[in-house]
Formats: sequence, C-alpha cells, structure tokens
Amino acid sequence: MGFNMAEHMLECRHELVVFDLSEEAVTALAAKGAVAATSLAELVALLEAPRLLWLMVPAGDPVDTTLEGLLPLLDRGDIVVDGGNSYYVDSRRRAARLEGEGIFFLDAGTSGGLEGARHGACVMVGGERSAYEALEPLLKDICVEKGYGYMGRSGSGHFAKMVHNGIEYGMMQAMGEGFNLLESSDFDFDLETVARVWANGSVIRGWLMELMVRAFENDPKLDSLQGRIADSGEGRWTVEAALEHEVSIPVIAASLFSRYRSRSEENLSDRVVAALRHEFGGHAFSRKP
Repeated sequence: MGFNMAEHMLECRHELVVFDLSEEAVTALAAKGAVAATSLAELVALLEAPRLLWLMVPAGDPVDTTLEGLLPLLDRGDIVVDGGNSYYVDSRRRAARLEGEGIFFLDAGTSGGLEGARHGACVMVGGERSAYEALEPLLKDICVEKGYGYMGRSGSGHFAKMVHNGIEYGMMQAMGEGFNLLESSDFDFDLETVARVWANGSVIRGWLMELMVRAFENDPKLDSLQGRIADSGEGRWTVEAALEHEVSIPVIAASLFSRYRSRSEENLSDRVVAALRHEFGGHAFSRKP
C-alpha cells in the first residue's frame, strides 16, 4: 500500500523523499520522480523543516523501531503520520512519547486496499488538530471525495479503522456463508452470475461484491484456494475493545471465531473470505497442492 500511495502522491505533483528496506521499491519510485534515500538519516536530512513523514510499515515492533530511529533526527514541529493498521493503544502511547519531544504524531487509519492506495484512499485521522490541518491538503489529493476526516484525539483514527475492519470481518463472513449456501443447494447456480447480479442494484451491492465477481471470474468455484483465513489483529482488537466497553458485537465476534475454525476445517465460505482478502488487500493465501 505504501508503494501505491507514493505513486499516487507523485501523480498529484507532491515532492517525495522515499526510503524502504526494499532497494528495489525505492529505485522504482525514484524512476517515477521521487528522491531516493538510503537510510532514515538521509531521508530526514533531505526534507525541509517542518517535516512531514508518513510511515507505512507493519503494526507492532516495526513501527516502534522506525520511530526510535527517527526520533533523534527530528525537530520540534515535525509531523509523523502512522498510516498502518496499528493498535490504537499503541498509537496513544506513541503520541505521548513524541509530544514530549515537541513532535506531532497522527494515527491515520487507511482503507481502500491496494486499489484505493493507488487511485483514492479513505483515511481516518486522530491526533492534534493543528497537525491534521497541516496534513489536510495532502489528504484531499490522495483520498476519494469525502473520504477523509478528523476523528479526534490521539488513537481515534486507528480506533475507527479497527472498528471498520471488524465490520469488514462480519460482511465478508456473511458473504462467504451466503455463497456456501447457494453452492450447497440442489440448484445449479453459477456463482459468478449471482455475484454479478448482486453487485448491480441490489441492497447488498458494493465493492466487496464487485471483488467477488472478479474472484469467481478467475476461479468459478475457488477450488484452487485453501480456506485457511489469517487475521492481522484488527478483529481481535475490536472484540477486546467491545469487552472493555461492555458493548455487544456478536456478528463481528462470530466472524473472528470462524477464522480460527477455518484453520482446522474448511468450506466454500472460508475460500470466499480468503479470496476477498487477496482481492482487496493483496493478503497472502494458500493454494491447494
């Protein structure tokens, strides 16, 4: 997603300095007009203060490691944006740490998958309002119309994205179960045809259904896929937050537990969810031997 977002920013005529552990990715972006950096230190040195740095790295230790490398290099008034799927509790901790150094930290939950990152994302931002306002011109360029907003204090952007992904879990699970029921009936459904009809004008139309059409076009029964569904943490965090706040979310919780079940047994519903995760986010999946 970070590579695709960088391409989109360049197309919107923003000046970028880029760094990644993958030299190939840096070289490819440099060929498209970005300035290549070979280290975090060089990245920071090439940016004019006040700096705006956007991180797209995996949640957890990689974010902390990157911030620890950046912190000694930054100046008061610089802005760091975490655009990954970080745990909102971690984002609040990181914001407090950087605030003590006079550096703004924005947690930006980014949605839209690989295609959204390339052509128009959806971004939910938490943190200091003035820092958000400094970021807003960039958001206006890289997001779809009305597809970005200020969520509130630090942690709120990633909390909103966490709940968004929990809802996504439930939606994909419902779609998987529905197509499994179609396939198990005594009718001879063409699943691609059903998905295409549902994607056009029905109450349940939407991008996920459009991706379902594409998945069935490539593999009419999804027979080449294994139904083992991974989870990257957001569903678990959503259930944990619901328990903490005593909010009932049975559909989201059940969809999370279904992912756990898929790792010991599978059916078409699991293959549907695995296919959808690959279509929108490029998430890895397993093919049958």
